[in-house]
Amino acid sequence: MAQPQVAATMEDVPKLVKEEASRRDEKYQQLAEAEKNKGKVLDRKFQELLKKAKEEPITKPLKDIDLD
Repeated sequence: MAQPQVAATMEDVPKLVKEEASRRDEKYQQLAEAEKNKGKVLDRKFQELLKKAKEEPITKPLKDIDLD
């Protein structure tokens, strides 16, 4: 993580605070967008796997004792 900048003068402080707020808001927007997309991706994967499960025939699982 980057070290916080030290203000050279008191006049620089408001500018630095605004820049930090801007970076924070941008990061939040990126995370919010990623979270929206995450739900869509998971739903699509679920639908694909559900379709695949419906297409596969149902078979009785083999037990170790059946293999002897």
